[in-house]
Amino acid sequence: MTEVESVATALAIGVADGLTDFARGAVHDLHAVLKESVRRRLAEGGGNRREGDYGVRVLAAYETDPDVWWTRLLQVLTGSGVDTDEEILAAARAVLRAERRTSHITVDVPGAPGALVRESTCQGPMS
Repeated sequence: MTEVESVATALAIGVADGLTDFARGAVHDLHAVLKESVRRRLAEGGGNRREGDYGVRVLAAYETDPDVWWTRLLQVLTGSGVDTDEEILAAARAVLRAERRTSHITVDVPGAPGALVRESTCQGPMS
């Protein structure tokens, strides 16, 4: 995965429907930092306001439908130089790590109707 793809993936994680409230809480702040850093970078547009506005609009559209806007977002992220921005790359890595550490454990309890579901944060490496 390229650096730009990592940033785009981390941006998608923050708005994923599959996140539980627990997981959303765990990654929300990290995602907000990443999103704001990317938005600022795109808004700069290399000094071209028109390109900056376009990049910010693509970012907003990506949040509503990442599957449709993936390629376009990769283009604007690449054009903005996020692959060399250490602040953005560090924020994306933090979101990806937080998402990986959040997991769901389903436990079947004999004699109980349904299953007990417990959400937890894994502190060690996942296998």
